Amino acid sequence: MPKLVSLIDGSMYSHSVCDLSAYFAKRLNASITVVHVLGRREISDDASNLSGSIGLGARTALLEELAEIDAQKAKLANRRGRAILEDARDYLVDGGMEKNDVDIKLRHAEIVETIADFENDIDLIVIGKRGIGADFDQMHLGSNLERVVRSSQKPVLVASRSFRPIKRFLIAFDGGNSAWKAVEYAAKLDCFTDVECHLITVSGAGTSNAAGLERASKAMQNAGYKVSSEVLKGEPESAIAAKVEQGEYDLLLMGAYGHSRIRNLIIGSTTTEMIRSCKIPVLLFR
Repeated sequence: MPKLVSLIDGSMYSHSVCDLSAYFAKRLNASITVVHVLGRREISDDASNLSGSIGLGARTALLEELAEIDAQKAKLANRRGRAILEDARDYLVDGGMEKNDVDIKLRHAEIVETIADFENDIDLIVIGKRGIGADFDQMHLGSNLERVVRSSQKPVLVASRSFRPIKRFLIAFDGGNSAWKAVEYAAKLDCFTDVECHLITVSGAGTSNAAGLERASKAMQNAGYKVSSEVLKGEPESAIAAKVEQGEYDLLLMGAYGHSRIRNLIIGSTTTEMIRSCKIPVLLFR
């Protein structure tokens, strides 16, 4: 059975992550492992967390009090983490998932270590675009999103703020390896062939991926999709963002990392800006 890992932190994106995970799990006949990660700073009961800056001559009672605060903070973080996971499990089951197909895990590690531990046994990672500490006014991406995308070789599904069923999806195609991975992945999802597929490529500076776009379109048609395709002009980030906004799409598939501007996620500002402003989920491939 395929397996999804859903990363939640109790932020407002947690419900959207669960909704999107359940939608894919039901279509893929997959199980879900919901994971909440407590970083070492959150769970350490080492007195140095708060009392490490106390200099010579500090009273022993103060050191003991600060150490106790550290310990209480770690216990509360654990209790909060378990409550978040239990709520998520109940939410998924109430939404139609079988209880036996939903597992919850509280991990005491860093996010990259957690992904490495799970990666061999999973097929898809689902995470919110922003975490509980993100600045919504400045449209910051969650720091864990970057770490997960950088560290994982599995597809990463980035949940938007709210969920809606997928009726039309868009593939941003630039002819690179990761873009072909997106096409190949979608072509294998025979349970999604009732969803409309639109492929686009961005032509500019004397370059064109029209021939590759045609091959990709044929691959999707052979897989049973209703397919349309289009060559856009202009800068990749603005052209793709405009297409997403105008086309009433429910999901964007694209490559992450690479030498082209379309795939230059996180490292540069081009695609990062598009991900920030994109109001639909994004499925990323490396």
